[in-house]
Amino acid sequence: MARIGLGFGRWNFHPLKRKSSLLLKLIAVVFAVLLVCEFLIYYLVIFQCKWPEVKPTADDGEQATREPVLKAMFLADTHLLGEFLGHWLDKLRREWQMERAFQTALWLLQPEVVFILGDVFDEGKWSTPEAWVDDVARFQKMFRHPSHVQLKVVAGNHDIGFHYEMNIYKVKRFEKVFSSERLFSWKGINFVMVNSVALKGDGCGICSEAEAELIEVSHRLNCSREHYPLYRRSDANCSGEDAAPPEERNIPFKENYDVLSREASQKLLWWLQPRLVLSGHTHSACEVHHEGRVPELSVPSFSWRNRNNPSFIMGSITPTDYALSKCYLPREHVVLIIYCGAVGFLVVLTLTHFGLLASPFLSGSNLLRKHKTR
Repeated sequence: MARIGLGFGRWNFHPLKRKSSLLLKLIAVVFAVLLVCEFLIYYLVIFQCKWPEVKPTADDGEQATREPVLKAMFLADTHLLGEFLGHWLDKLRREWQMERAFQTALWLLQPEVVFILGDVFDEGKWSTPEAWVDDVARFQKMFRHPSHVQLKVVAGNHDIGFHYEMNIYKVKRFEKVFSSERLFSWKGINFVMVNSVALKGDGCGICSEAEAELIEVSHRLNCSREHYPLYRRSDANCSGEDAAPPEERNIPFKENYDVLSREASQKLLWWLQPRLVLSGHTHSACEVHHEGRVPELSVPSFSWRNRNNPSFIMGSITPTDYALSKCYLPREHVVLIIYCGAVGFLVVLTLTHFGLLASPFLSGSNLLRKHKTR
């Protein structure tokens, strides 16, 4: 009987194995780069941030005691893109960056309260009802948090519009999602949240409605002064609300187009007598001192869309003292450099595999071998 050889030698499968080997290498490199740039880099960078220490207080003749410390995060200007101006790729990239940064910070730093100082949305001032619902749903997904962590949000000009384009509908729509409270108290510390967009009147002062509301908040704060010593935590109620002495206040507020008017700033300082002011809107960090004693810090933007090096403020706060530090997020250009380097490496790997480029490792070993033989 005649035998017919099909000729399927082992060498016929060699090119297929080589292609499979190349494909596995490419997949491994792509997976590793994505893992580093989209997940691990946030842990590596934010892990370096530490809560600032508050010095223990000591009365005359008494040993220093440690007061309960409230750990608070302050971030600003997230600017979630809307349906009109935001390109889908830009929206996807920036929102993923903020989500990973926020969730990583929650897991690593364990704050008790988080304040977002305005401009949560980029197009809230003109978004349709349908677009607003979509924007809110994306925000709630990105900034989800455990039930024991408080999230407080202040309205900005991009959320409800400047004073000349703001209306009751936009304000109520925002407050329905994020609450309308102006005074928040925890561990004997009062935070007054002021939307300065609503403060501006026709004469660059404070409009009458906002002024009446601020006077009411001021009254709720000041009434504790009549009954309790300064620099002590107040456990009593005043007008049905937890109150604390004037020295136990912090004011996160959203600036009205770069800065408030001098008149509005002076009224706020006089009514509320803060020890610290934190604000947003400028996308950059700066510090000023009002009347030479009250510091105001502008919180940088949290988004890569506004800054290459976004950051947020970490505050350790007690009823009598506070300490602040800045925590930086990964720089966008570093991530882009890693991606560009990975693309270059993949190109070299592919060319080397097909023999179009000499392997640098083989070239190096050959040079060493020649050097040894000499």
